[in-house]
Amino acid sequence: MTERPITLVIVDDHPIVRHGLLGIFAAAPGFTVLGEAADGVAAVELAVRLDPDVVLMDLRMPGGGGVAAIGELSRRGVRAKVLVLTTYDTDSDTVPAIEAGATGYLLKDAPRDELFAAVRAAAEGRTVLSPAIAARLVSRVRAPGNEALSTREREVLRLVAKGTSNREIAAVLFISEATVKSHLTHIYGKLRVKDRAAAVATAYDRGILGPSTPGG
Repeated sequence: MTERPITLVIVDDHPIVRHGLLGIFAAAPGFTVLGEAADGVAAVELAVRLDPDVVLMDLRMPGGGGVAAIGELSRRGVRAKVLVLTTYDTDSDTVPAIEAGATGYLLKDAPRDELFAAVRAAAEGRTVLSPAIAARLVSRVRAPGNEALSTREREVLRLVAKGTSNREIAAVLFISEATVKSHLTHIYGKLRVKDRAAAVATAYDRGILGPSTPGG
């Protein structure tokens, strides 16, 4: 009795990438591609309707990014495991995707066999991380005083980077000014800086506030 093939939905805003992945999996035994989507919104609809084992998810896409789609799939209790496949490996991309519920994170330059192995592992619910990303995450965790910013701290820092005042940040995030100041204190401590400008500069330097350009 042959094993049931692993079913996939491919999500990427570049048609050439989608078609390339479709060809790779069509030529390999043990996989069936059920559909493809060009943005996160369409990806959620497809995953709900087609019930794949694995969603191969790009991150930065116009019309609906991958992190939001991963969060929505988790919220809806969709069975599919999400394997991020992207060109971006900064902490500002990796951490939110994993926090949102991604099972794995792989870079697009991964060899074909590594991609196949990652999809099989994801289908089984095992965590898969690109070696480069895994090594950097381990180094960051081990580095004293270099703690990861929480999702809310990153939200505060993004608003600071736009020149938003504490009062305005409090209004946007529906929190008190005292809470904003508390978040800033934690951010300064984690980034080892003393003021807003240094926090923003350091965050850009480390990729925490990486450019949000589409197409990755």
